Amino acid sequence: MAIFQNQATLSYNGNTVNSNITTGEITEVLSATKTAVMNDYTQNDDITYVISIVNSGDVPFTDVTITDNLGAYSFGTQTLVPLTYTENSVRYYTDGSLKTTPTVSATDTELVISNITVPANGNAIIIYETTANRFAPPTTDGTITNEAVITATGLATPLTVSSTVTAENTAVLTISKTVTPTVITENSQLTYTFIIQNLGNEEASANSNVIVTDTFAPVLNNLTVMFNGTLWTPNVNYTYVQATGLFETVAGQITVPPATFTQDTTTGEYIVTPGIATLTVSGNI
Repeated sequence: MAIFQNQATLSYNGNTVNSNITTGEITEVLSATKTAVMNDYTQNDDITYVISIVNSGDVPFTDVTITDNLGAYSFGTQTLVPLTYTENSVRYYTDGSLKTTPTVSATDTELVISNITVPANGNAIIIYETTANRFAPPTTDGTITNEAVITATGLATPLTVSSTVTAENTAVLTISKTVTPTVITENSQLTYTFIIQNLGNEEASANSNVIVTDTFAPVLNNLTVMFNGTLWTPNVNYTYVQATGLFETVAGQITVPPATFTQDTTTGEYIVTPGIATLTVSGNI
């Protein structure tokens, strides 16, 4: 609620007289909240936001505008924006009924949603999607605080609502496979190399139970298996069924360090250097 004061001045024949000071109070009837559907994110994740506006007054607000800063934060002398609005994602409800999409204007730096009506003694809900982009902090202490300002004719003070999401602490793994040589004669040795990369901010530890499974065709004989340069022992670190060519690592034997993240001092973009583990399997065909 807002308190206001007012005083009048009376002038006559060169004299000035002040009135008493009157005090009044404006009762706020519009309130709002903002929430993210998910509490955490990784880069390139979709993040959905819900803004709920409640009108407890007897008169509708017919020209409500939401200006969203898309999580903007300061970086040196720059302002970086870690969220990208997903085009055509706005959904607008009043008192539970889906309405025609309001006016939406999106740039790289803000999202503006206007021509919203909040009915008397009712509510409006606005839902929209964003994507965590290359400026979204991926580190273990990373957060995005997304703020929106709500304005309307008749609203004494703009409403500010915000929602904070945190970077998910997780391993994000990829795997690639190569074979050498690519042209081989019968009864010769070949080597499969598996590169496992971790793009996440947390180690893929033994508790992650990472398992690599492959069925070699042609079947390999006399296997030699190495992980990060260390010789592995069959039935301890891996199993192999020579009759079928089925190879599988034992759960908990593969670990992959977390990625490292650096923020470009010029652009502010996060650069990801993945953690890497290397598995090699050699054998004769």
